[in-house]
Order: sequence, then structure tokens, then C-alpha cells
Amino acid sequence: MVNIIKYIEESYEELVHKVTWPTWSELQSTSIVVLVASVLFSLAIFVMDYVFGINAGDALWPGVLGFYYKIIGLLN
Repeated sequence: MVNIIKYIEESYEELVHKVTWPTWSELQSTSIVVLVASVLFSLAIFVMDYVFGINAGDALWPGVLGFYYKIIGLLN
């Protein structure tokens, strides 16, 4: 039990006195970078899904895989 109390006290001491927390402007700028990167990454995944036809269903564009599956279906 003594070890747990000592661990909590040392953790608190480190968080309060030794950790350098970002300023509000640093936090905002890094949050914007994360937001932009997330949007770009999700758009890249959307474009790949659209091009390759993943989950196309009855869409007008079956994608590259849709055409491939049609060709394979015609040959079999």
C-alpha cells in the first residue's frame, strides 16, 4: 500500500512541476494540423474506395474491381 501512495505522489509531482504543458496557441495550431491531416487521410481513403469500387453496390461506377469481377464472371 505504501508503494501505491508513493507512486501517486510522485506522479502528481511530475505532472505538476516537471511536465511542460503546451500553451493555448500551440495547442490550437497542433489541433489544426491534426484536423487537416485527418481530413486529407479520409479523402484519400474515399478516393481509393471510389476508384477501386469497394462497397459500390448498384452505383454507376463499379470501380476497377467491379470491371475485373465482370470480366472474370464472363470468362467462367
